[in-house]
Amino acid sequence: MASLSLKNVFKRFEGGVVAVSDFSLDIEDKEFVILVGPSGCGKSTTLRMIAGLEEISEGEIYIGDRLVNDVQPKDRDIAMVFQNYALYPHMTVYDNMAFGLKLRKVPKDEIKRRVQEAAKILEIEHLLDRKPKALSGGQRQRVALGRAIVRDPKVFLMDEPLSNLDAKLRVQMRVEITRLHHRLQTTFIYVTHDQTEAMTMGTRIVVMKDGFIQQVDSPTNLYLHPINIFVAGFMGMPPMNFINATLGYTPEAVKLTFGENTISVTNPKYLNGDLKEFDGKEVVIGVRPEAISDDPAIVEASVGSTFRGDIDVVELLGAEAMIYLTCGDVSLTARVDPTTTRAKVGDSILMAMDAERIHIFDKETEKSLVL
Repeated sequence: MASLSLKNVFKRFEGGVVAVSDFSLDIEDKEFVILVGPSGCGKSTTLRMIAGLEEISEGEIYIGDRLVNDVQPKDRDIAMVFQNYALYPHMTVYDNMAFGLKLRKVPKDEIKRRVQEAAKILEIEHLLDRKPKALSGGQRQRVALGRAIVRDPKVFLMDEPLSNLDAKLRVQMRVEITRLHHRLQTTFIYVTHDQTEAMTMGTRIVVMKDGFIQQVDSPTNLYLHPINIFVAGFMGMPPMNFINATLGYTPEAVKLTFGENTISVTNPKYLNGDLKEFDGKEVVIGVRPEAISDDPAIVEASVGSTFRGDIDVVELLGAEAMIYLTCGDVSLTARVDPTTTRAKVGDSILMAMDAERIHIFDKETEKSLVL
């Protein structure tokens, strides 16, 4: 087992393209860290630099206490699981899992023990004699995981391993990989563009954009306390609603006005004086879909935080309903209880915004003004 540390790591490609900029992160032993962000943000490049598959342009990478900048991939004691499984089609499942151990001249009895143990963990014991073409996508992914497990590495690296699976199987494999982490008690570093995977699997999440780290935090803190508009909009599905509003500050309340609507915020954390300099200025307010309600009881109790919206679309999803509405020139999404919703397409109804859960961002810097 091992900790891992990246210190001021850069990756520059020919032509001056900077894929990763000043990436610094300390990963503790046995952590499950997720690198997440849109395509092209540098997350896979970072993973490949950890693996030794890409040379770093500047900075230092440590696995445990060992500087590995110039250490070959095969000598870093890591195992990588790829998006496309990278199985040898002419080999059986057993031989695919055993191949790396054979190259390292591990004794046959030890290879057999490790392969059978990994197969048992992944419930693929009955597949050991089959070849990859006879396996489903989920089974191939288990074999790829098994090939990594038998190595007994210090660090597991996973590069979008579930992206080729259908939605139902992705959910199942998310659970399997999380269980695997708990069972193996090894350091996992996992790359994905899917924020649902990140939220459900990681002990910590690294949100990246344009090669830079935006925020590193637990899933809960990222969701509840995003540091800027990008993180707020990227984490959560459906994404956070954003509204341009004018801020009015008094010691008793913060007033947020957009169109003909004004939301009054009286939570003490907004009234400590930090927002005083933004009095009369335009800000961006963010509100999660679940913090907007059309429940009559909630609307009636929400004095000072209601607004009128025109219903465009209502989606009933079983356990929840999504309401897509417009308020003036602002489009909003609300996640509501399907048993109490009264929204109908074409209606104009009063909605309530939970003032306790509003985020306020600086329009120029896009940074959160209240964390």
